Parts: sequence; structure tokens; C-alpha cells
Amino acid sequence: MMNIQKKLQEMAVFIEFIIGSGLAIFFHTVLNNEQAAYVIFAIGILLSLVTYLVREDIEKTKSHLLEQYWQVHEIPFALAQIADPECLAKGHEVIASTMKTVTMLQQGYIPLDEMEFYLEGARLADQITREIKAVDPLMPGWLSRGALLNFYQSNLRALDRGVRITRIFVTTREELTGPEVQKVLIAQFRDGVDVRLAFRNELPSTIDIAGRDTNSSFDFAIYDDRAVTDVYAQPGKYYGRKTGQAAEVAKYLHLYDLIEHSAHAVTEENDRIVPAAEIIAQAS
Repeated sequence: MMNIQKKLQEMAVFIEFIIGSGLAIFFHTVLNNEQAAYVIFAIGILLSLVTYLVREDIEKTKSHLLEQYWQVHEIPFALAQIADPECLAKGHEVIASTMKTVTMLQQGYIPLDEMEFYLEGARLADQITREIKAVDPLMPGWLSRGALLNFYQSNLRALDRGVRITRIFVTTREELTGPEVQKVLIAQFRDGVDVRLAFRNELPSTIDIAGRDTNSSFDFAIYDDRAVTDVYAQPGKYYGRKTGQAAEVAKYLHLYDLIEHSAHAVTEENDRIVPAAEIIAQAS
């Protein structure tokens, strides 16, 4: 169909050219009016060119509008062809979930599953040149989970390049005494990470960022103050998200400052990591 329309347009231009040329020849040979013949020939060529360009522009606009129309109506048309009520309900559920993802993308966030999350974190750690500011829940998986262990290896490579890494572990005083937890703290402390501790009962009761409560998450990292990876507080389709939007990164920098303000510097005492303030208090 498109080829037929294209041929018709080309034929129309050819016919317009023939008519203009015929009138010019008529004025030149029959009426002996050379000036009028040249004018008619020139006008005919210009009209053929103009009408050709107008048709091309109309055709391009038409194609663009049709493409946009089908993009907008493709999903409703597809849903309308679902006859089974249960399948239709599932279809609407899928569309609603997709729209949530699209809304997140509009806000500048890229959703990531767990493997993508730690892979993206490792990629960012290999690219930065200055600093990583991280807040993490204190869990023993750093030394055993493959994805997390490989991510930490990228942190070690960054430390070797002179990158400063400050990691604030969010925990409780009871969790701090666990032997597996202490292994994680000692390993990172000795590797050169600026380890700090933030106790949950000392943090603000509610912290809101990017429209959601992160009170139970506290698991994000800021790379050179230009990119952020953040784990979702509640489990779901995606494990976490990434953003490089300056306004969103600024929100996380503010959140980090709030947590850092409540965090404790640490020291190693008898092969254990403890808040430095406690050692100073005991000494005095």
C-alpha cells in the first residue's frame, strides 16, 4: 500500500511537470511568446517542487502520527482482545506494575534486581576517583555471599587507587557483640575502610527520601556525590535502584549527613571493633 502511494505521488509530480512544460511549449511555438513561455516553465517547475515537498512533509507527519497513535493504543487494543476475565485481570495487574516502573524511570531512577544492583555498585566503584559514602545494615553476608563479596572486592580496588570509603553500619548494641558481625567489622577496618557505627535507637525515628520511608532500610551508597544505589526497604519485584539525577543525589547526601551526625567512630580493642568513645570513657 505504501509503495502504491509513493508511486502515485511520483506520477503526480511527473504529470505536473509535463503540464507546465506543455504550456511553456505552447506559448513558445504557437503564440510566439518566449518570455511568457520561460515564466510558465519556471513557475511550473517551482510548483512541482513545492507540491512534492508538501506531499513528502504530509506523508512524514502522517506516518509519525500513526506511529504515535499505535504506541498509545497498542496496549488497550491488546487488552481488549483478551476474552478470559481472569487473564484480563492479570493483564491489568501487569500494566499497573509496569506503570509504577515507568513512573520511577520518569523520576530518574533505574530499578535493579539483586545481581544487577551489586554489579552496578561494582562498576561505579571501579569508575570513581574520590569517595564512597555508604550506609549499610550490619550483616555477616559480606564474607560469604558471592555478589556482595565481589562488590566488596571492587571497594578494595578503589581503596588501592586512593579512594576514600566511609561505611556507616546501622546496628544495635546487641547485634554488635555477634562473632560473625565482628568478623565483618574487623575485616573492613583493617582493609582501610573508615568504619563507623550508627545505633538504630539513636537515629531519627522517621526519615523520608524520594517519597518513601527508609527507616528500616539504611542500605545505600553515594559515589563521588554524583550517583546513588539504594536497596528497597520492602522486598518486591526489584531489589534496589540507581539514580544519577543531581536533585535526587542531593536528597541522599542530606540523608547521609543526618545518619553520619549520629554515627560513632570506632577503634579495635582486643580483636573487637567498639565505639571509640567507649574506650575513651573507660580510660578516663
